[in-house]
Amino acid sequence: MLGDNVYYIALSWAAVQAGTPAQAGLVMSASALPRALLMLGGGVVADRFGPRRVVIGSDVVRCAAVVAVAALLLLARPGLWSLALLALVFGAVDAMFMPAVGALPTRITGQDQLARVQGMRGLSIRFANVVGAPLGGLGVALGGAAAAFGLAGLLIAASVPLLISVRVRALPADPTVPGRDAAAGIPEPHTAEPRSAEPHGVEAHVAEAHGVEAHAAEPRAVEPSAGPAVRSRAWGDLVGGLRYIRRHRVLAPLMVAIALGDLGFVGPLNVGLTLLADRRGWGASGMGWVLAGFGAGAGAMSLLLAVRGRLPRAGLVAGAAILAGSVAIGALAFVPYLLAAVGVALLVGLLAGLSGALCGALLQTQADPAYLGRVTAVAGLVSLGLAPLSMPVAAAAIGAWGLGPVFVVSAVVCGLGGVVALSVPSLRQAELPH
Repeated sequence: MLGDNVYYIALSWAAVQAGTPAQAGLVMSASALPRALLMLGGGVVADRFGPRRVVIGSDVVRCAAVVAVAALLLLARPGLWSLALLALVFGAVDAMFMPAVGALPTRITGQDQLARVQGMRGLSIRFANVVGAPLGGLGVALGGAAAAFGLAGLLIAASVPLLISVRVRALPADPTVPGRDAAAGIPEPHTAEPRSAEPHGVEAHVAEAHGVEAHAAEPRAVEPSAGPAVRSRAWGDLVGGLRYIRRHRVLAPLMVAIALGDLGFVGPLNVGLTLLADRRGWGASGMGWVLAGFGAGAGAMSLLLAVRGRLPRAGLVAGAAILAGSVAIGALAFVPYLLAAVGVALLVGLLAGLSGALCGALLQTQADPAYLGRVTAVAGLVSLGLAPLSMPVAAAAIGAWGLGPVFVVSAVVCGLGGVVALSVPSLRQAELPH
């Protein structure tokens, strides 16, 4: 995550230096298209070939691409084409990397620790956001875009041996989670990975007592045959994953709640907050304070979940937090003073951080691990593919009708996610495992 933040600083700086602001904007947004188009396919790849293998491979490709551009910038002035190509490669690799990362937690820890993992991941994101931008700026100041790209490549390279050191266990033979939808009638997923190598019960305790490694090495994927049969199986896996989500009593409404929450949240927090700070006269520093308030709130909730590991009545709490957070989002447009806006942003961060962490934990614990790559891909497609589309719409709407009405509409859309979570009994009653 640190490497990613440094990479984005380097890319934006290099693009601005090499072209016009409009061209730089196109370069910065170039990764969004392949990421959105390939995300669902990335989920199929993660489930078919194993998340650990996909994470390591995609991380190596990202590192090689960034280092290659750093070397190219040192040796020549290639122009915008190399930066656009790098952005496209990064977006395509992200489409493989993100679903695989989402599918890893269930393979490296127990169900009762998945909520804690979500909390620690949230803390990592906040840390990387705070440290990565200044680190990227320092790299640019000391050696230009080439040095910043080189630094990003080194940080990503440092993550590769750490990922290689991670050992995963095979898919559990018969996963059971309290409150989980039995998904009756849904066929067993076709996967190249066997589901019986994980020690259970007494065997696991004996292995632990004697210091024996209780996790099996990741099984080797069956070599797929080339041609139409491979495409047919991949398409079947994708359709099967979508059917699994649609029929699941918890995951289906959870996806709707996540989608509505993101669509109502992304526009105001990005475009809307910038325009709000400008019209209130708070300036860039004022906007920074508001964002800091949000980050502090979200980080505090991530820390709470990392420490506690579990909150009771997760579905009910998540729905209530989404609903309350939507009210705070709507109120932000009507706050006249900076200090009050920081306080409201802190409240938004607390509620959004709580609902986001709980939704992520429910997604991890409710989904069958064999489908988790595809489930994560669908959630990622909503958050990274659909939600950003609300930003230009929000900007145009603010120009036409003003800040207040747009923030209120966004709050209503976000609140509908909470209504869905609270009105569907299976999601409202969903629990995290003990």
